[in-house]
Amino acid sequence: MLLATIEVIGAYFTRQFDQSSIESFQSSIQIPSIVTNQMANQLVKNTKKADERLSQIVSDYNNTTISNLIVVDNKDIIRAVSNLNDKNRIGQRINNSSVKKVTSTGQQLTQVINDHGNYMVQITPLTSGSGSNNTVGAVYVQASMSGVFNTLRNTSIMFLVASLIAAVMGAVLSLVISRAITRPIEEMQFQALHITDGDYSNQVRIYSNDELGQLGKAFNTLAVRIELSQEESEGERRRLDSVLSHMSDGVLATDRHGNVVLVNQMALNFLNTEEEAVIGKPIADVIGVDDSSSELMSRKDDIDITVNEGTNAEMILRANFSLIKRVTGFVSGSVCVLHDITEQTKNENSQRQFVSNVSHELRTPLTSMSAYIDALVEGAWKDPNIAPKFLSVTQQETDRMIRMINDLLSLSRMDRGTAKIELEWVNLNDFLSHILDRFDMIVKSDSKNGKKKKYSIKRLLGNQALWVEIDTDKMMQVIDNIMNNAIKYSPDGGVITVRLIQSQDRVVLSIADQGLGIPRKDLDKIFDRFYRVDKARSRAQGGTGLGLAIAKEIVEAHKGRIWADSSEGKGSTFFISLPYEPMSDEEDDWDEV
Repeated sequence: MLLATIEVIGAYFTRQFDQSSIESFQSSIQIPSIVTNQMANQLVKNTKKADERLSQIVSDYNNTTISNLIVVDNKDIIRAVSNLNDKNRIGQRINNSSVKKVTSTGQQLTQVINDHGNYMVQITPLTSGSGSNNTVGAVYVQASMSGVFNTLRNTSIMFLVASLIAAVMGAVLSLVISRAITRPIEEMQFQALHITDGDYSNQVRIYSNDELGQLGKAFNTLAVRIELSQEESEGERRRLDSVLSHMSDGVLATDRHGNVVLVNQMALNFLNTEEEAVIGKPIADVIGVDDSSSELMSRKDDIDITVNEGTNAEMILRANFSLIKRVTGFVSGSVCVLHDITEQTKNENSQRQFVSNVSHELRTPLTSMSAYIDALVEGAWKDPNIAPKFLSVTQQETDRMIRMINDLLSLSRMDRGTAKIELEWVNLNDFLSHILDRFDMIVKSDSKNGKKKKYSIKRLLGNQALWVEIDTDKMMQVIDNIMNNAIKYSPDGGVITVRLIQSQDRVVLSIADQGLGIPRKDLDKIFDRFYRVDKARSRAQGGTGLGLAIAKEIVEAHKGRIWADSSEGKGSTFFISLPYEPMSDEEDDWDEV
């Protein structure tokens, strides 16, 4: 811009200088009026003496700038010349249209002619008296302008050289200035690119204390603050990721359109899906509900969702939605929290079922007792044949309710973890033999009393001493319950086989009968509380429906496992697996002493 301004100013100056030089040159060749008057006076006389006088005036006029001077009259006849070589032209008619024009119009004419050299021609009318109508001739002046043009050319060259020097200096200066300006800007740009890549280690160098220097300082300060903010944001993000990844609840975040933008691992586990299948999808489709995403986002109440319904992996989730609002009230998204309420729902259902079962189990004996007591009150107690029977039934039902309440109390203590397990090392072979000896006595006693059912107990215990750490009272309760069930549910008698084997770090006790058996569909339910395969027959035999549930709790308290296998009509086999740690020979010897 500066260079263009200099060029314009230089061009204007050159033009003005050219014009001024030409005007000055024109003035320098202008013949003074006193001389032109003298020439006009001699032309008017038109005598030989006048011609001599005219030649003398032309000869005496000393102007070195003029190269040729010719005086003509109003008839275009040459009357005098300054160049001696042109004296033969005196008296001849001049063949110049410009001269003729001047003599006819009386107007001065100046021309710059480029013909084999630059020169100026000035034709001045010569008048006698006042007014242009008294033109008596003209004086033709020719002057070389080579000096003027040389001067102008030199001036133009000087200006051109000066312009080139100015241009070079301007370019260098502009380069220096632009470099001084662009270098900090380039460094800021370079630093900005590093900042976008997360690199805050570089700093913009400060070259001056001007505006660019102040901007560089501000940029460095900004970079430091961005780094601190980034570190804080990154820390918050890591904390948020840590919280989300370790939460026991599932979390999904959506944008304002209801599309999922964030999901934690627990939510993916709940929904049995992958992150790629969730991100960007409507949340209604992700959690599998019929409501639209906008309706879900605006819900204030919780909704329950069943995942993998009808399968072993069925899960019940409770979804809670909260809107994310800005200060202005603009809704920018929502957060959905998924709670796994499967166990809670099962517990609630179990509690309801438990209360219902307890109520039902207690109602039956209480109703029976009430009927018998009413009959006794109405006079049946006077009948010696009826009263003892009624009192016996009432006593049996009372005993059954006491057993049920005791079983419930045992289960309650186990559920609360207050039941005490007093462990001791026991030779399981001897322990089982002691229990089975008692049942042998019961079977023999039944045979002597004339009962038709024939039972026999087959022992396959082995000779190896298997030492386990158990609570003898509680484990005896478990085995008693299974043995009693084997006898109760074998109406036709049969063989009850008790087998004990050791497998690696476990001992497995199995008790098999040849009774009614258990349907396959009921095998995984027989350890539930109050569950009976045949409710009427079980109740008739005095069962509470809690024996196997208590057995399961006791075995699991010993870090063991209990399960059953059965074929309906062929009998059932109950298995108890307990931890086993082989003893060294020295320990066995010590125990035998």
